[in-house]
Amino acid sequence: MNKTIAKSVGNSNPLIDHHLGADPFALVYNGRVYIYMSSDNYEYNADGSIKENGFNNLKSVFVISSEDMVNWTDHGAIPVAGANGANAGQGIAKWAGGSWAPAAAVKKINGKDKFFLYFANGGNGIGVLTADSPIGPWSDPLGRALVTGNTPGVAGVVWLFDPAVFVDSDGTGYLYCGGGIPGGQNPSQSQWANPKTARVLRLGQDMISIVGSASTIDAPFMFEDSGIHKYNGVYYYSYCINFSGSHPGSVPPGEIGYMTSNSPMGPFTYRGHFLKNPGSFFGGGGNNHHCVFQFKNQWYVVYHTQTVSLALYGSGKGYRSPHINQLFHNSDGSIREVAANYAGVGQLSSLNPYKRVEAETIGWNGRILTEKSNASGGPVYNQNVTGIQNGDWIAVGNADFGSTGARRFKANIASTSGGKIEVRLDSENGTLAGTLNVPNTGGMQNWREVETTVSGATGVHKLFFVFTGNGSGNLFNFDYWQFS
Repeated sequence: MNKTIAKSVGNSNPLIDHHLGADPFALVYNGRVYIYMSSDNYEYNADGSIKENGFNNLKSVFVISSEDMVNWTDHGAIPVAGANGANAGQGIAKWAGGSWAPAAAVKKINGKDKFFLYFANGGNGIGVLTADSPIGPWSDPLGRALVTGNTPGVAGVVWLFDPAVFVDSDGTGYLYCGGGIPGGQNPSQSQWANPKTARVLRLGQDMISIVGSASTIDAPFMFEDSGIHKYNGVYYYSYCINFSGSHPGSVPPGEIGYMTSNSPMGPFTYRGHFLKNPGSFFGGGGNNHHCVFQFKNQWYVVYHTQTVSLALYGSGKGYRSPHINQLFHNSDGSIREVAANYAGVGQLSSLNPYKRVEAETIGWNGRILTEKSNASGGPVYNQNVTGIQNGDWIAVGNADFGSTGARRFKANIASTSGGKIEVRLDSENGTLAGTLNVPNTGGMQNWREVETTVSGATGVHKLFFVFTGNGSGNLFNFDYWQFS
């Protein structure tokens, strides 16, 4: 059987390992957490070897979501950048050459939930897309950047990127961004220590306009990666500390520092640091990017680290993957150091196998891929599992079959060669509850729902779908499944 790449069965980190994802930002909505990420994809040399990440592929935004923190649904890529034919001509923001470090928010406008996706056009400004759902479809309401070097109060920001967005309890939105060190090739110690390149801007009621002038956040040793959250009425601004110059022990290089204020616009006071550079936990080092969020009454931090590329290539080469660990505020309002690890967060709730589940909802996998699907009835940017070879598998954590148990299993599949899906409990070679024969449907996007009987599936189990077949290459594509 194929082994997992980096997310071992039973662990929750990395969140996914069938593709990458950098600069994660969390949005909680209707009992799910949505993670928006820069589209890290491997870059290759002419001989097929992996290049160091040059960030040339950051033109889309990857989205995944979960209701339980273990099983993540892949929502594919939002084709954000549209300049120069980016995203095969399908780019939404025709003016933008890149889409780095996304941030998302929801706000009720005219009685309806509207969603806002902020992104950086490289280091040159912040754009915004809007949608009626957290996964799209998205459109560009402005046709230009929301924040540029000409925005009042932004002068002096070296890198106008890495947005974070926050909607306060009164409905007012705030955008945090910026980074970099003034002084060009030879910054002075005072420029390293107080670069003054972080900004906060008040958003208009429509969330796509700026009110007044940006305020400077004097974040000590600021490098990049703005973060914002509110806890017990206090506003927490967090950021990645820079790597050079002479640092006092309280502001360690490459870690996530934080400041507090009783106003979202500041002024903020430096309080300490709470997330070491991921290299100190996992190897690989590199930049440190995070988002603090609350989900189901617990606080978490989502961050990136090079665990998948390290597992595949023995060297991270700058390619990043998302992790989540718990975050704790102390009684004095300070934040405890985060213990980053592979174990991650335990599953918060059981999965219901009696409703339609997207096949691209994955806890663990044995070397599959996902792709955009033409199958009907799925979510926006619907994906299917592909790259299925003999011995590959996918699994979800803690599916609750109840005391009566499942009798039937159906799957939506497409194939030109056929194969089998073995339904197994607890492990890839665990109890066989049933076998679904996958026929030739006449095309890899010619979808057909196929059913079989199952037995012995009662109670709570990890659920494994093991794929078998004689053909070489992709045996079949898998869109969704459901028990009855």
